[in-house]
Amino acid sequence: MASSKIKAQIIQKNKKKFKNIKIDAVTLDIVESALRNARFEMDATVFRTAMSPGIREQHDAFPLIADRNGKMVVGQFGSFISGFLDNYDGTVEEGDVFFTNDPYKVEGAISHANDWLIILPIFYDSRLVGWACHFGHMTDNGGKVPGSMPTDATTIFEEGLVTPPTKIYKQGVLQETVLEVMLNQVRLPTWNRSDLNAILAACRVAEKRVREICDRFGDDVYVSATQAALDRNKRAVGGLIMQAIGEDPVSFEDYVDDDGRGYGPYKIKCTMWREGKNVVLDWEGTDPQAIGSINFYLNENMLKMFWGVYMIMVFDPAILFNDGFYDLVDVRIPQGTLLKPNFPAALSCRTHALGRIFDTFAALLGQKAPEFLAGAGFSSSPHFMYSGTDSRGEWYQLYQIGFGGIPARPHDDGPDGHSMWPSFTNVPQEYLEAYFPLRIEKHETVADTGGAGVFRGGNALRVDYCFLEDGEISIHDDRWLTYPWGVNGGDPGQRSIKVMYRGGYETGKIEYHESKCDNIKVSKGDILAFITWGGGGYGNPIERDAEIVALEVTRGLVTVKGAKDNYGVVCSESGIVNWDATEELRNEIKETQPKQMPIFNKGPELDEILAKCKKETHLKAPKPPVFQPSNDVAVAAE
Repeated sequence: MASSKIKAQIIQKNKKKFKNIKIDAVTLDIVESALRNARFEMDATVFRTAMSPGIREQHDAFPLIADRNGKMVVGQFGSFISGFLDNYDGTVEEGDVFFTNDPYKVEGAISHANDWLIILPIFYDSRLVGWACHFGHMTDNGGKVPGSMPTDATTIFEEGLVTPPTKIYKQGVLQETVLEVMLNQVRLPTWNRSDLNAILAACRVAEKRVREICDRFGDDVYVSATQAALDRNKRAVGGLIMQAIGEDPVSFEDYVDDDGRGYGPYKIKCTMWREGKNVVLDWEGTDPQAIGSINFYLNENMLKMFWGVYMIMVFDPAILFNDGFYDLVDVRIPQGTLLKPNFPAALSCRTHALGRIFDTFAALLGQKAPEFLAGAGFSSSPHFMYSGTDSRGEWYQLYQIGFGGIPARPHDDGPDGHSMWPSFTNVPQEYLEAYFPLRIEKHETVADTGGAGVFRGGNALRVDYCFLEDGEISIHDDRWLTYPWGVNGGDPGQRSIKVMYRGGYETGKIEYHESKCDNIKVSKGDILAFITWGGGGYGNPIERDAEIVALEVTRGLVTVKGAKDNYGVVCSESGIVNWDATEELRNEIKETQPKQMPIFNKGPELDEILAKCKKETHLKAPKPPVFQPSNDVAVAAE
């Protein structure tokens, strides 16, 4: 919602005020459905016309259509408009299209400079009726390292091109000089140009569809319908707040393991309670901002959307989410913390903190209703970058998002090696091997890495990259130190690790790399095993159906040893259960368990880890833990 401090001046040639029209349910449903279809058409336009695999294949791009005041009516990530309007000192006229990738100039509506955002005001009959917006993650944005997300950056100036809200089209005319200056700052100008045009084309699609709705119903009806959609959402979410949120505060804290410069872990803490009809999300107790680039400039409206979507998906998925409920959520984020850093703090590696936000919401909402509680699993958004000049003298550059173990849910197992981002997909191996000098030796989930429970957490994903040209890599991941916690007696998931086989598997030359590092030289024939984290389990593992455990042994999801140690199930490789031995073992395990299983299981070493890292000054994090991710990789910390 646009606030009272708006600087932007919206120019409307038609001064007639919009009529407030009462919208019947049928008309509202038609308008809402048309806007939802337009939102998905925006996605289809981007994915079919972008060039970079991050957007084209993995769908790292997010659309929205907003009402005339800037509130999102359909979309994914919440409105980008209010931060723009509050910080743009200029006119907004018909035919204008705005570009920005400066998080600080839109109050964190985009969270790092790789996210290129297009904002398009939609006019009908010379009156502003709405906004179309879309942003996508660019494979490169310039800066000190290929991929533009330096793990050791201390300011945003090291992260490449940073452009404030700028008219890239002015009254319908492309500002070619602006575009060429932008593209001159990046390593892959052809990709950036194509991806930016795809994002702009998607916004044009939304503009066209909104105008078609106005043609059919009239712009007064359209504007009133968008307000009615927002009001309906507010009533629905307001009911959920009264049902699910208590007046007594509940708190939870989790950690980003390190900042890429060797310091950590960094605490993220939230306390939630209800005041009257409103919910309060107070982040007091979150650690001060990091020197490194893990800071997450958290836009309050985006956080409200995250929270609202989580509430809706848990308690009533039939509700259509939009920005209507925002007035019911009071977000309090202390300035100068990890979630609201002071300019010019580095922001490029912010997804680790973003992942913790979702895990924290799960923990907060589940404490009062443990039956709805899920484990931790949105532990990071792993990134892998590989770049260099090949034997033909041509530059290559890969940016890829990795997946991990999804947490167990109250009624089902967590998917293995999967993404929690909506609509994300993996880059096909055939695509990678066709366009980049590498070969995928393994793409598999790792047995026993998902937290054991009545419902099992999803297993970690392992991708082994064999490099076919000399180059450099960057690794971005987390959960190498703290565990993805289990719930209601479930075990935590396993932690992540990165292993390099110099010269191949057979040479015996093995290196273990940190979860956040840049400028790692690789040679032809080197292999990187990129192994992520497992999801937390749900419920007491010895209550899991023994036949399901044995079946998962045959499928390679659980080992024979894991079945015995984690579930108390004695079985063969072929999945035959020894029922007498299983009953005896489970009875022995039950005798050692507490009568009341803990709501959260954060891992056996967490208190010890935190004691070692007591961090008024953020002491250096300890060495990576001992971990055996699969039979052919034995990892021991020095």
